[in-house]
Amino acid sequence: MSYLSLSNVTKQFGDTTVVDNFNLEIAKGEFVSFLGPSGCGKTTTLRMVAGFETPSSGNILLNGVDITHNAPNQRNVGMIFQSYALFPNMTVAQNIGFGLKVRKEADDVVKQRVSEMISLIHLEAHANKYPYQLSGGQQQRVSLARALAIRPQVLLLDEPLSALDAKIRVSLRSEIRSIQKTLGITAIFVTHDQEEALSISDRVVVMNAGEIEQVGTPFEIYNFPKTRFVANFVGSLNTAKAEILDPASGLLNMEGIQLQTDDGTKNRKKGDTVTFAIRPERFSFVSEGKKENVVEGRVVNITFLGSVVRIQLQIGKTNFNMDTFNRPSLELPKIGDSCQVSCSKKAVLILED
Repeated sequence: MSYLSLSNVTKQFGDTTVVDNFNLEIAKGEFVSFLGPSGCGKTTTLRMVAGFETPSSGNILLNGVDITHNAPNQRNVGMIFQSYALFPNMTVAQNIGFGLKVRKEADDVVKQRVSEMISLIHLEAHANKYPYQLSGGQQQRVSLARALAIRPQVLLLDEPLSALDAKIRVSLRSEIRSIQKTLGITAIFVTHDQEEALSISDRVVVMNAGEIEQVGTPFEIYNFPKTRFVANFVGSLNTAKAEILDPASGLLNMEGIQLQTDDGTKNRKKGDTVTFAIRPERFSFVSEGKKENVVEGRVVNITFLGSVVRIQLQIGKTNFNMDTFNRPSLELPKIGDSCQVSCSKKAVLILED
């Protein structure tokens, strides 16, 4: 059953539509990420759930209650901002307890809840410090604890890690996910970072130009993108055009080179032109044993990327990237060499325009 429901939600600023007919059902305890480029409407959608913006049309229901037009203080929602938004004149403990004080909770309740939150974010030794005495990662933990202290029905996170350095971001996103699972709280996480979205979400909502492009698990979004935008935005991708030779068997013709797919040709007809995509890691050398979709390519470039080696191949007139794990026993071709590579039929994805 849906816990948080957004139905036909649209937001316009003047003549500009920033969110268009947004529909999403979120289950209780689910962690959902809104992923997309700047200006795609993900933060505006989050702000409508929080009550900082009012939809131009549509409805938002939380646990069966219509909160579409409720003020922020009339909906039990916690929000974490990119800029921490801590009170500089309050200690860690005072910041965490602020929302409880506003709700006029008893002093002993506030004290106990603040203690629980400080323990949850592992800042026991910093309870009496001020924000300026903390690192960025510690300040964001305090912001998280403050949002959770009021026991919100939904936790909203608006790019909370973007101001932190890479190592702290990885560590803190794992902590956020762990705390969310421990508390069983429903959460929406806004980010433009695909790695963040894929690594911590139950489901990812990919947005573009105010609309939902695709909703799915991280596995589905990465391995089975439905549109060209999703395929290009999430992960590295090879794309090319081909003509359908046989819709029933998924046979394609790319510049005289035949490939087979088991995706998306049955509803098309012979002679149609389609865009197909193949992830770099789905290619392998024929010598490694895979025999589906065997093609010959000329090595154009080889790039070492740590644990991965990226080989650029010219197949027909098109350049494709192939990623293979770097290992001491790896025997690589030389630039200019011809080699045979293959990929499975499932690796060849037909993209919707």
